[in-house]
Amino acid sequence: MIISLLSDICLLLGGIFTLTGAIGLLRLPDFYSRLHGASVTESLAAPLLIVGIMLDTGLTLDSAKLVLIIVIMVVSNPTITHALCRAAAHSGVTPKMETKNTKEKQSQSETEISGKESK
Repeated sequence: MIISLLSDICLLLGGIFTLTGAIGLLRLPDFYSRLHGASVTESLAAPLLIVGIMLDTGLTLDSAKLVLIIVIMVVSNPTITHALCRAAAHSGVTPKMETKNTKEKQSQSETEISGKESK
């Protein structure tokens, strides 16, 4: 009874984190933000889903295989994400860093370039 409840909780949380990661991939503005959303989904949602499946299957050879999959994911996903970020940085992809102050500074610099004052 308790193991079934824990399994359901892990599967539900994994599904929620997967859904929020998918929404983040659609809504976030640039490559680096989207990569962050994807890496959080890979690092948190997938292990929760796998643990939920492990609790359902019980102590079998399949559970041992699932533990091995979790270990591989925990080691490889941050490494892959870091490699993708470095490759993007070396190729010249810059993050979007737009705040209220940057918009004001940008409009000020445009007026300085054009030589016209806005009234």
